[in-house]
Amino acid sequence: MSPNAGRLEGKVAVVTGAASGIGAETARTFVANGARVVAADLQDAPGRALAGELGDSARFAHCDVTREGDVAAIVDLALAEFGQLDVMVNNAGIVGAVGPIASTAADAFDATLAVLLRGVFLGMKHAARVMVPRRTGVILSLASTAGVVGGLGPHAYTAAKHGVVGLTKSVASELAPHGIRVNAVAPGMTATAMTSAVMAGDPANVEQAARAIAKRTALGIAGEPRDIAHALLYLASDEARYVTAHTLVVDSGETSAIGRTPFHDAPSEVIREAGRRER
Repeated sequence: MSPNAGRLEGKVAVVTGAASGIGAETARTFVANGARVVAADLQDAPGRALAGELGDSARFAHCDVTREGDVAAIVDLALAEFGQLDVMVNNAGIVGAVGPIASTAADAFDATLAVLLRGVFLGMKHAARVMVPRRTGVILSLASTAGVVGGLGPHAYTAAKHGVVGLTKSVASELAPHGIRVNAVAPGMTATAMTSAVMAGDPANVEQAARAIAKRTALGIAGEPRDIAHALLYLASDEARYVTAHTLVVDSGETSAIGRTPFHDAPSEVIREAGRRER
């Protein structure tokens, strides 16, 4: 590899949910770093536009990740068009069922898990199908801070994302002897059309959502799709050769630095037993 080569030079990736948001930015970032990409999505028009933007390094494929035949087909397309599969990114997602647990419809719960968890399972399954014989590959999935901490997402979404974290660990254990790394990324609040629909009431009003998110984060900035794409780039690259079964949280400290306590700005002192203070 030349000194100026991209971090994914010569690699082939499949990215689901690639027509917008994190998926689209991941496809762009991967191609900019030397990869060839199959961009898969239900949204045909923006998906084709993305593939056109990325040129000969990309192909678009219509894909419903709840359908095993569709997922198998995008893996096979990578082989047919580019000759191999090195990186599988299971990114396709929805918010899904929302509302109190007592009034959540069972079919809405099931439909949410079908996209967010079954879709990831199918991506892992068919990536493994072609990676195991080559004894190399990387499988990446999108979890969420809602998959790490309770109370940060709707019930079905939270259950599914916890499932992604667990499935990542389990599949990593199986595939490690085959030289395949399996990891996840757990984004915090990120300004995308999906979060804009929730936070601003309008999928197109990403700027309003970004302002609202920035007010709530420890760093005072909103997460952007590029922040998650860069995390995926690291995990996909050989720089992460020693990382597997890991969920990388990218959240401005949302799950670890919840907020300042009254002690942060208190005078320097030691508080001992029964509240006795010593300067």
